[in-house]
Amino acid sequence: MNMTAILVRIRQMTGVGLGAPVLVLLMLTLLVLPLPAFMLDLFFTFNIALSMIILLVVIYTARPLDFSVFPTVLLVATLLRLGLNVASTRVVLLEGHESPDAAGKVIEAFGAFVIGGNYAVGLVVFAILVIINFVVVTKGAGRVSEVSARFTLDAMPGKQMAIDADLNAGLINADDARRRREDIANEADFYGAMDGASKFVRGDAIAGILILFINVVGGLAIGMAQHGMEMAEAVERYTLLTIGDGLVAQIPSLLLSVASAVLVTRVSSSTQDMGQQFSGQFLEHPKALAISGAVIGLLGLIPGMPNLPFLLLASALGGFAWVLMRRRRIEESQPQVEEMPVPEPELKELSWDDVMPVDRIGLQVGYRLIPLVDKQQGGQLMSRIKGVRKKLSQDLGFLIPPVHIRDNLDLAPNAYRLQVLGVTVGEAEIHPDREMAINPGQVFGAIQGLEGKDPAFGLDAVWIDPAQKDHAQALGYTVVDPETVVATHLSQVLQDQAFELFGHEEAQQWLDNLAKAAPKLAENLVPQIIPLTLLVKVLQNLLKEKISIRDMITIAETLAEHGGRSQDPDVLTAAVRSALGRSIVQKINGLEQELPVLTLDPELEQLLQKTIQSSGADGTGVEPGLAQRIHQLLEEQARKLELGGKPAVLLVSSMLRSWLARFVRHTIPGLHVLAYNEVPEDQQIKVVGVVGQRV
Repeated sequence: MNMTAILVRIRQMTGVGLGAPVLVLLMLTLLVLPLPAFMLDLFFTFNIALSMIILLVVIYTARPLDFSVFPTVLLVATLLRLGLNVASTRVVLLEGHESPDAAGKVIEAFGAFVIGGNYAVGLVVFAILVIINFVVVTKGAGRVSEVSARFTLDAMPGKQMAIDADLNAGLINADDARRRREDIANEADFYGAMDGASKFVRGDAIAGILILFINVVGGLAIGMAQHGMEMAEAVERYTLLTIGDGLVAQIPSLLLSVASAVLVTRVSSSTQDMGQQFSGQFLEHPKALAISGAVIGLLGLIPGMPNLPFLLLASALGGFAWVLMRRRRIEESQPQVEEMPVPEPELKELSWDDVMPVDRIGLQVGYRLIPLVDKQQGGQLMSRIKGVRKKLSQDLGFLIPPVHIRDNLDLAPNAYRLQVLGVTVGEAEIHPDREMAINPGQVFGAIQGLEGKDPAFGLDAVWIDPAQKDHAQALGYTVVDPETVVATHLSQVLQDQAFELFGHEEAQQWLDNLAKAAPKLAENLVPQIIPLTLLVKVLQNLLKEKISIRDMITIAETLAEHGGRSQDPDVLTAAVRSALGRSIVQKINGLEQELPVLTLDPELEQLLQKTIQSSGADGTGVEPGLAQRIHQLLEEQARKLELGGKPAVLLVSSMLRSWLARFVRHTIPGLHVLAYNEVPEDQQIKVVGVVGQRV
């Protein structure tokens, strides 16, 4: 197996999760098992190489987030080094009396060669390395990490709002916004992790000092008490081994501290690593090099100064500055090749692609309501809306279009807005961290919370803490969560505006479904008997009066029967209502055999019929005072019936039904207006009030 195959195999093994267990096993081995000198040399060399690799990766990383695993790598490398200290300490104290290389060649080399075999020099060098690492590099890097983490967290709301603003302005799409939000979250996590990881490096430096003194004292005690060594010999032997061990550990520690400092002090660049940034920014000023060379040269000419080093460095700086200046002059003096002007790209001619279609159904939310629609944050509103669409589609008889949800920074943080065909049809504010306790009309006590209104039905409500839910229900309140409040409001709005959502496309789909059940009827209905436009108008009229168009066969047969005699949508709508009379009455009164109704005084009814005949079906000829009095009486009678738990039904002639239905549709929503021919023959009728006897 060649080296490439081995590397690929190692990468595959670490990729499937073997890297972490191997590192844990390695640390346990270093802490528990006594290692031979050769293994210590191997691990010390690996430790130095690992630190060098980490430092070079940091230098060649363009952005700190590109090396987001660095805090974990820093922690693992620190723990490995501490485990190696334990293993080397064991060997030094057990076998250090035998020979200077008893703990391995690496420790001997650092104790003899690096510090010249002088333990006093070694102590000073070790102290200097610790001061540099602990006081300068580690402390500064930790402070930068702490400040960066705090500033990053403080800037998160502003960055999130900037992303929302760009998304709303169309500068980025949803995927770009999601990616930028992930980058912000990763940045906060990274600097927070770096703030914590710097504490490990700081602790490592302190541990190095303590380990040094413990090993020196322990070595003296063991060498003199157990092995009978002279004090001078024990001091020299164990101090040199301990200092060599400490230097072997502190040099990789210093490299990791430098890597940490470099990473947290970097300015992110998506295209340049540290070397490119240095050469591109530091060497852009040859004049600074020339002046520095001149100053160093003047210092070298002063009698008593080390002339040769100063003059050599001054010559090097001057020569380097001259080379840079000459290169710049050559570049400036070269004739500029006139490039053919690149024609600016012509502005693309406007097309229909530039016209954004209006959302059929839109839901806009303030930024504090975003968690309600985000499944990753536990939001349930999307599933509630899907349930509302499914229920309404089944009840109304056609497919409700999808709801387009987007955030809107112009709204209050807790507000949402419902739109149909781009027009606002509902707006309210909710509290995502509370629940709404709705007063259904009779409760047995008050409850503390924020006063509000149920947006769907306008009932008094209180926004309470979720912990008060059981208490509120015991008092008679109906308690619902914020998602249910929005979903109920949306359901109510869509029922009222369903006729606006039904167009030619929906009518064609309705016909296609009819063709599956009654293909011949669907084939003959449109366009042989009535045009598609007329079918759309009739079905819209039914939906406007909240009548389901699910019974496609009955509706189609009625239109096929009457379509040949009249093309008036109101006439055809009345005929369909008569055919659907049983389902209409059942929806109002359930399975009750007796239907309580209100009727008009015969004289008033005749007066209204004459007015409608003379002025038209819109009823514009009805005297305003009379219309106001009729409305007042109808409202009073309807309220009495509703308080008695009975449906409010006004039974009139078919000529008046359409006008009266429009007359009370928005002002008395609980009043149902039926024509005589819409009541099934087997339905018993009980007149509970006559409207207009004293008009």
